Amino acid sequence: MPETVWFNFAVALALGLLIGVERERSKGEGPNHRSAGVRTFALASLLGALAIYLGGITLLAVASGAVAGLVGLSYFRNQNDDPGLTSEVGMLVVPLLGALVMSDALLASAISVAVAVIFTSKDSVHGFIKNSLSEYEFRDGLILAIATLIVWPQLPDHYMGPFQAINPHMLWLLVILVLVIGACGHIAVRVLGDRYGLPIAGLASGCVSSTATIGSMAGNVAKEPGSMKAAVAGAALSTVATFVQLALLLFAINPPTLTIMAPALISGGIFAALYGLVYTILAFNASDSPKKETSDAFSIKVAFGLTATMAIMLIIAAALKDYLGEPGIIIGAAVAGFVDAHSAAVSISSLVSSGKITQQDAVWPIMVGMTSNAIAKGFMAASVGSLGYTLRVVPGLVISLAAAWGAVIILGQ
Repeated sequence: MPETVWFNFAVALALGLLIGVERERSKGEGPNHRSAGVRTFALASLLGALAIYLGGITLLAVASGAVAGLVGLSYFRNQNDDPGLTSEVGMLVVPLLGALVMSDALLASAISVAVAVIFTSKDSVHGFIKNSLSEYEFRDGLILAIATLIVWPQLPDHYMGPFQAINPHMLWLLVILVLVIGACGHIAVRVLGDRYGLPIAGLASGCVSSTATIGSMAGNVAKEPGSMKAAVAGAALSTVATFVQLALLLFAINPPTLTIMAPALISGGIFAALYGLVYTILAFNASDSPKKETSDAFSIKVAFGLTATMAIMLIIAAALKDYLGEPGIIIGAAVAGFVDAHSAAVSISSLVSSGKITQQDAVWPIMVGMTSNAIAKGFMAASVGSLGYTLRVVPGLVISLAAAWGAVIILGQ
């Protein structure tokens, strides 16, 4: 018998013992305790391994059927004392895990650990579902799952519509991003409160999409007006992530371009952080606004409104390209920046790497792309947010952008 088979049988025994130890600890004491414990689960795992090794799928099916019959008898005998089916279902899984060990020990080990975790997490999972998760949050979780797993894969992934500007697959990804960011902000607020949760969520979500974060924060204000200061802090701090990501992209594509752009990125990032810090302090000093226990995790209207706005901007950008052509790199960077500041920076730095332009020539196109992106963010805030929210968010965008342009002008770039 090869040494690997001995190893596989040892792993099968170990996995059965792992799950069995957890069941032994929770099966209770006295005459009404559950019958399956550490020895039963260990033997069931070995049974599956022996069955697949000696007789293949056919013998494994017979062995699994025998285990199912014994599990059924045990359940009906003890159902008045233990009406749950968790242990019984686990007993049906263990022989299959033992069989899986013989062909893929690593996968079987991972699944066995997951089974043990599921068994152990009974109290915490039940407590979370019954006591912490509201009906509205459960509904929103289903909406997010439908949007991500059912709707998104069905949408065509190619450009269509006016000027071939609309990609439904990519646009729906923005809907998902807004929903996910809103959900993360909701979780942060549930755990930390408005004062701490929204600024942290904004900074983290800005790494995914600063534009989507600004729209999501607008939805949070619409849902809970008392969170205005914290939401503005989150929106402002999300802009910091834009400058950081631009720096990382330039470093990866063309470090000399980062060197010449560093003063502008540092200045813009610092002023964006300071503006966000001011509103963060204001939020910290304010008392948390009372929130309804049935508050939504995110705003569907904001997600759709943000995506519709992005679609309009894409059509406008494509129309400009169609009618004006490509008279220069700066116009192209401006058009790209309306959609994403990073795409403009990547395209320009790629031209530097290929030797088509110099690092000095790359400064203004990248800055123009950043400017058009800031305009797009302001337009998003105005289109999906309240007037008060817009009047607080836009100055932060203007100040950070002015600081970046100031560095460029002062240095004579």
